[in-house]
Amino acid sequence: MLVTLAAAALLAGGGTWALYGSSWLRVEKVTASGTEVLTPEQVLSAAAVPVGAPLVSVDTDEIASRLRGRLPRIDSVDVVRAWPHGIGLKVTERKPVLLIKKGADFIEVDAKGLRFDTVAKAPVGVPLLEMAADRSRSARRFDEERLLREAVGIAVGLPDAVAKETLQVKVRSFDSVVLELTKGRSVVWGSGELGEAKGRALTALLKAAPKADHFDVSVPTAPAVSGS
Repeated sequence: MLVTLAAAALLAGGGTWALYGSSWLRVEKVTASGTEVLTPEQVLSAAAVPVGAPLVSVDTDEIASRLRGRLPRIDSVDVVRAWPHGIGLKVTERKPVLLIKKGADFIEVDAKGLRFDTVAKAPVGVPLLEMAADRSRSARRFDEERLLREAVGIAVGLPDAVAKETLQVKVRSFDSVVLELTKGRSVVWGSGELGEAKGRALTALLKAAPKADHFDVSVPTAPAVSGS
């Protein structure tokens, strides 16, 4: 029994030494993947993984938190140990669903309504948000952040075919949202409610009246179209 216990202690001690004290299992290589707008170099720099440290001692949660804090474009990141010498950073970036004009730049807004970055060039295919809240009773009830979330919900819920044609989302109040489409067309959307039904109605109108320039789906059971 004593011999067995001694052997177990030696093995445990040897394992601990191998993990923490030896040069065998230390961080030698850090890689970043999943980037689109960001570069792998930006991710690696922000992660500041301690190269040379024992691999087992690397705090993966701390690295993930540091990345999200330093690079707001990162929505989520998996920090994984790649034995025997690597750390992998698997990044998922936020996607803009709306843009807010700010001087010559554009603020990107994601599907959660988070303003996460400012860019000099507008990303292709992302509609511009125009907040022109009026002084109506609904405008007093719903502040700008609430109206922003409503606009985001509408943009996210648009059918793909409509989303590709949408250039601008104009918000005057909670129940007064207008979409500006390509070719000078406009859509009275109304509120963010019944979005799926409104999307279906608008898709049908665009097919039925391809030369029309004004659509109204604020009441999706009674859509209207005008212009030629």
